[in-house]
Amino acid sequence: MGEAIEAAGERLLFPPPSSPDLEPIEQLFAKLKALLRTAARRTVDSLWNAIGTALDALTPGACRNHIANCG
Repeated sequence: MGEAIEAAGERLLFPPPSSPDLEPIEQLFAKLKALLRTAARRTVDSLWNAIGTALDALTPGACRNHIANCG
């Protein structure tokens, strides 16, 4: 496929590498997932409640620390 693109006079560009280490938001998602696993909810309603509780745990100070850690 790359040859066809180049034969048409165009350039083939690739996106930058992607990895959880390069995506700062992944650290935040990991924390939320850990809190939800700990809650171990098994119904939709209790899961929504656990999500609310987990999001409440992300205080402004915790968010500042996360941003500072991400650089």
